[in-house]
Amino acid sequence: MNEYTLPVIFGVIVGVLTRLHMLRTDYRQYPTYLHGKIIHIALGVIAAGLGTVAVPSIMEEDFTAITFLTLAASQFRDVRNMERNTLTVLDDFELVKRGSTYIEGIAIAFESRNYLVIFTSLLTTFAYLVFNLYAAIIVAIFCFVISRKLMAGGKLKDIVTIEHVEPHFEGAGLYVDTIYIMNIGLPSNQEAILKYGMGFILTPKNFNSIATIANLGQRQAVLHDLSTALGVVRDSGAPALVPLVKRDLDNGRLGIFVLPQDRDVEKAIQVIGEVPTLENAIRMPSEAKVNR
Repeated sequence: MNEYTLPVIFGVIVGVLTRLHMLRTDYRQYPTYLHGKIIHIALGVIAAGLGTVAVPSIMEEDFTAITFLTLAASQFRDVRNMERNTLTVLDDFELVKRGSTYIEGIAIAFESRNYLVIFTSLLTTFAYLVFNLYAAIIVAIFCFVISRKLMAGGKLKDIVTIEHVEPHFEGAGLYVDTIYIMNIGLPSNQEAILKYGMGFILTPKNFNSIATIANLGQRQAVLHDLSTALGVVRDSGAPALVPLVKRDLDNGRLGIFVLPQDRDVEKAIQVIGEVPTLENAIRMPSEAKVNR
C-alpha cells in the first residue's frame, strides 16, 4: 500500500456516495428501477474513479491524466444523448407527454451530475493528499451540500401563485375562470369534463415569471407531472379528454385544465408547485437594458 491508496479509496467512496444521493426514482419513475439505476451508478463509479486518479497522476507529473478527463467529458455527453433519445422514444407512448423541453432538462441533469461527481472526488482526494483526512472530510461535506443545492433547482411555486378554479362552459366553450380552453360540442363530453375535470389558475409573481411560464415546454411539464402524480381520465383516441394549458393574453396568467383520477385539490396544488422550473424555459426580460 503506497501513499496514494487511502486518498484514492476515500475519493472514490465520496464520489459514489454523492452520485447515489443525486440518483432518485420518484413518482415519475425515472430513472427506471432497477436497471436504469444500475447504469447511472456504474457511470458514477467511473466518474469518481476518473476524478480521483487525476490528482495522484498530476502530482507524479503524469499529465496524460488530463487526456482521460477530456475523454470522460465526451463519454458523458453520450450519456446526455442516450437519455434524450430514450425519453423521446418513450414519450410517444405517454398519455400526457413530457415534451422536448422537459426531456432536454432531464438529459442535461444526468450529464451534469457526473461532472459533479468528478469535481467532488478530485477536490476530496486533493484535500486528503495536501492536508489530511479531516480536511478531506470537510471538503467532502462542502461538495455534498453544493451538489444537493444544485440538484434541487427552482420550483414553479417560487414564481407563481396557484389557485383552484372549477372549469365551466359558456355555450360550447370550456373556460377556466375567464381563460378559454377549447370548444366541446358533444353533451356527453361536456358531462364527462364537468364530472372529472379540474381547473387551476397560475398567476405570475413578476415580469420574468410571465415569460417563463409562457414557454410551451414549461406548460407541458405541468400537465405531465400532474397526470403522473394524480392519474388521468383519458385514453388514446379521445381528443376531447385532453389536459390543456392556455394563456390569458392580457396579464400572462395560465389556465390549467386537467382530468385527474385523484381529484384532491390540495395534492394537485402541491404537485403543480413542485414542478421544476425548466432551465431551457427560464427567461429574464427584466435584465435587458431596454427594461432597466
